[in-house]
Amino acid sequence: MNRRGTRVLRLDALARVEGEAALHLSVEGDRVTGTRLRIYEPPRFFEALLAGRGHTEPPDITARICGICPVAYQMSACRAIEDACGVQVDGPLAELRRLLYCGEWIESHTLHIYLLHAPDFLGCADVVELARGRRAAVERGLRLKQTGNAILEQLGGRPVHPVNVRTGGFYRTPRPDELRPLAERLRQARDDALETVRWVAAFEFPDGMCDHDLLALRDPGRYAIDSGTPAVMTVPGDGHGPALRRFPLPDFERHVVEGQVPHSTALTATLDGRRHLTGPLARYAVNGRWLHPVAAEAARAAGLGDPAAGARCDNPFRSIVVRAVEVVQAVEEGLRIIDGYERPGRPAVEVPPREGAGFGATEAPRGLLYHRYALAEDGTVTEARIVAPTAQNQTAIEEDVRRTVQSRLDRAGPAPDDEELTGLCERAVRNHDPCISCAAHFLDVTVERT
Repeated sequence: MNRRGTRVLRLDALARVEGEAALHLSVEGDRVTGTRLRIYEPPRFFEALLAGRGHTEPPDITARICGICPVAYQMSACRAIEDACGVQVDGPLAELRRLLYCGEWIESHTLHIYLLHAPDFLGCADVVELARGRRAAVERGLRLKQTGNAILEQLGGRPVHPVNVRTGGFYRTPRPDELRPLAERLRQARDDALETVRWVAAFEFPDGMCDHDLLALRDPGRYAIDSGTPAVMTVPGDGHGPALRRFPLPDFERHVVEGQVPHSTALTATLDGRRHLTGPLARYAVNGRWLHPVAAEAARAAGLGDPAAGARCDNPFRSIVVRAVEVVQAVEEGLRIIDGYERPGRPAVEVPPREGAGFGATEAPRGLLYHRYALAEDGTVTEARIVAPTAQNQTAIEEDVRRTVQSRLDRAGPAPDDEELTGLCERAVRNHDPCISCAAHFLDVTVERT
């Protein structure tokens, strides 16, 4: 390929991201001059749909935003509505919510690791080809996903868009004997989860660097999943290493500012005017010291450093390893919750309506998910705001694509051809498991060379 020639590269089908998007890459000579992740799915206006609804409805409505992580939307919505109404859910009900969320982490992370991301590292076009050569590995991934789905079905009523969740708790809580089969499945899943960490840690990883600000919830004493306060891990660049700062959740929109860009139907966001990343790499940096001992040891053995000493992973290509460690964490958390479970006296606390604003945030598998609701005196939703992880991550993804391609162009030897550049772009995007919508469809890549 003539590096200074003009080429247009198109990738017409990619079925290993959730949703529809295009990537536009501009190359002048040997320099990448621009990247644009163009999300072109029609906006669905969920925030407008929520206006005028009763205060009990957002958990069910927002769950429909995503079929892969509906629990994240339900839990963030519940926390925000309960905050507006002055209600706090704690004790066994809060633990059951955390168990439900662990089920979502297990099934979502496992889907990404085995069905979407692992083929990139093993030279396979998709999971079907992967299964032909590594059937046992794919079966292990399916067992793990089925375990996560079983938790969602038991507590949520069904594995997709759960129907048993409500503000204040659940419509029905399980008896202890109904959770015992889940504990047995989780004990079996522990072995599969640990083997998953060992499996992905042995992949060959390209070089990569993440110097974005990292945003995650921080819940001192435990690894943040369903609660916490926003914390930012920054790298000042003055030789003093990373710094951690926190801010109250009601100030979220002062720090994380969304804006519209011409090339995307999704909003993008900045954190105090800077590019930032949320998700597994951020959670591990902010909360790693509170990993369960089994998960922490798995992280050390996988080469992620000592989380108790503040280790972080700065290579986006190794995010698959962090996700695998988080599966171990979710399994251990699930076992802990079931072991100490006592059925609460009632399935939910009352959430009487009142006028006011409420804020909620939880850690979806792909990152921090924020909800805000304003309620009228009778509980009618007058305003809703939802900030999803992928909207926050969009500019970080674009920068990682730029760096990945630029690093390849800087190497000595023949210029990369269209197929190689396309593969690099795909891999850099998939590192972040973007949840563009609830449907996995395709990505178009266009490379302009001048």
